[in-house]
Amino acid sequence: MELPNCIKIILTFVFLSLIAHVKSNGKKEKSKKGKEAKLKAEALLQAEQEEAERLERERLYREHLEKLEAKYQGERESELAELNSLEQKFLSAQQWKMDYREQAKWEHYLSCDGTPDPTVPQEINTFMSLWRDDQDEDVQLVMEKEQVVLNLIEKLEFLLLEASPEEITDKQRDQYQEVILQLQDLLHQKYNDATQNLLKIASMYEDSETGNMHTVLKDENITFCIWVNLKKKARFKNHVFQEAGHGFELPKSLALSSVAVRVLHTRYDHVSPLWVQCQGLPRQEASDSMELAEHLEDTGQGPGEEEEKGREEPSVPAAGETGSKGRKDSAASLKENSNNTDDIKETEEETEKNSDILDVPSQEEEALLQEEPGGREEAPKAVDVQQLVPVGGVYHISALQLPPQAQDVGDWSMVELLDVGLEVYPYSPGEAEDGTQEAVQITLRLPDNVIYFKGPVLARWDPAGQQWRTDGISKITYEAEEKSITFSMSAFYTVALLQDAHLNLPYQAWEFHPAGVDEGLFTVTAVFATIQIQIKDNQCMLSSVVVEEEEVLSHITGKWMSPFALRAALKRAGVNIFPAEYSPKYVPVPRKAALAEVKAYQQMALLAAAFAFAHSKWNGEAGPEQVVFKVREHLTAGPAKDSDWSLFMFNGEKVQSLKLTETSEAFSEELEEEAEFHSTLYHMLKDSASSEAMDKVRRAGFLFIDSVYQLLLATRVLAYS
Repeated sequence: MELPNCIKIILTFVFLSLIAHVKSNGKKEKSKKGKEAKLKAEALLQAEQEEAERLERERLYREHLEKLEAKYQGERESELAELNSLEQKFLSAQQWKMDYREQAKWEHYLSCDGTPDPTVPQEINTFMSLWRDDQDEDVQLVMEKEQVVLNLIEKLEFLLLEASPEEITDKQRDQYQEVILQLQDLLHQKYNDATQNLLKIASMYEDSETGNMHTVLKDENITFCIWVNLKKKARFKNHVFQEAGHGFELPKSLALSSVAVRVLHTRYDHVSPLWVQCQGLPRQEASDSMELAEHLEDTGQGPGEEEEKGREEPSVPAAGETGSKGRKDSAASLKENSNNTDDIKETEEETEKNSDILDVPSQEEEALLQEEPGGREEAPKAVDVQQLVPVGGVYHISALQLPPQAQDVGDWSMVELLDVGLEVYPYSPGEAEDGTQEAVQITLRLPDNVIYFKGPVLARWDPAGQQWRTDGISKITYEAEEKSITFSMSAFYTVALLQDAHLNLPYQAWEFHPAGVDEGLFTVTAVFATIQIQIKDNQCMLSSVVVEEEEVLSHITGKWMSPFALRAALKRAGVNIFPAEYSPKYVPVPRKAALAEVKAYQQMALLAAAFAFAHSKWNGEAGPEQVVFKVREHLTAGPAKDSDWSLFMFNGEKVQSLKLTETSEAFSEELEEEAEFHSTLYHMLKDSASSEAMDKVRRAGFLFIDSVYQLLLATRVLAYS
């Protein structure tokens, strides 16, 4: 059947349209491909042009760097010579300190105040001999003499740690260390003698309510608490020393015995070996940073050295607590370690709840303990004293044998005299009625002038092994708000509260800026605290310590002292922002070469009168051979604005200004436009600084410069931030 003509026409039209559409698409496809080819050619040409431009820029930049390098090499000798003339100020500071110490010795000699010069063997030996022979002293007299002894010890410690090698010989160092140990032992022995004298007349001071005797004596250095069980009644087995906040609860067997309980809290630590008491102290004097840095490289500071080289914990000899070979050998350990720490080596947690039961050590605490050889299950744990250090002093908790008391016979008072000295009560724990081992429960009130940022680790002193241990102590409850800790002991121990020496490291930020003529303000923002230290001439003053927006440590703020004395005071208060030579084992920070770090501190100190310095987040990205920090001219009062800072990179031999800013996306060593290389930071800043700033630098006092250097060297802000 034939299709109608209209349908034929329609089909023909559709067919022709399809043919036209196909032809049109073909032309469009051909046109599209042509455009794509053209665009690719143009893009390739543009890429080639951009690559050529990039290569040309790099060539020009290399030529520019070569010219700068040539100029730098040509000027290097003259720049170093000019810097050397400024560095003479460090020698002047060292000479001033030597002269000051000599003058102090002379003034002491003229004063004739009865106190010995601890550096003169005849004087100090006579002092100790006379005091040792005095057997009639009571606790109050010992407390009065204690301040004299502590001052003598402090003088020797400062001399050992501040004096230059030219000032004292190795023989003198050994002598001073031995005198420190003898004074520490004698002071503790005198407290034992005075305790014995008090126990002999304990019945004269019995309490009318309980019939027992108790008393508390205290000053800024010590708290002496003693309770004497005269009536031996079971209902009086516990006691709280109200004036001190310490207390105890005795097992029934002790409550029925002739026993005295003494809690002797010394705010100093004369128990730990001497190297522990003075650990991690870098040399404070350094007139030649190159010589110092070379020594650091020799001792393993360099980036290529083994991490563990020279970092083994000093050997701890076995001995008794006082007057022992172990105590003497600890001085030798101090000598060996202070030789290492004369120079610096390479080397966030949330706050704990107010009340924590610490019966089972946490994983963190386990990591801080050293397991002794001989098996895992029963091996006691020794504290790693490179990481955990006593804070807040030492608590000597003792059960003492009560000597015979005086008896009234008519008009006479008679007493049996025993020439045995102070005797420890022979206590061995038995079993309680429920079958468990009897334990002594102790509550200690912690000192108000010490900060525990986290729950402290409680440890007992092992006199045989000369180390702190955590075994033998259980049921530990730490009350942060009440500042107290309660625990049980299987025997009577000397205990201390230990804190991680590195919990405030690494620093979050730091800044130094001038604050007047030969004055400056050094601010360190640590993990838990912000510390501000004012510097003026050769003195430092703690301006503030802020913890959780609250100022603390009012007892040492606002007092001028030497940089070393301030450092010691902060550590005693629990604010340790001073890395030790082995700190890299515990703080994950990028390593920095000694040459760059030490020379940077020295040159920053030389410029501290007119320039501010601060932390840069790029310091960690710069690699081990270089340090990066912020610098700005600072002639007015107040902190610097963020926009005023410039970034500098220094490797100890060459300094350059970076185009980089703190807001840049990635680290780059590209030079600031129109900047040059220099051998010293002094000459780099001289290019753009005002004449007023450079004049202040040249006129800066050598004591101020030295103090700034000491603080930078002690905190090592370029390595631990």
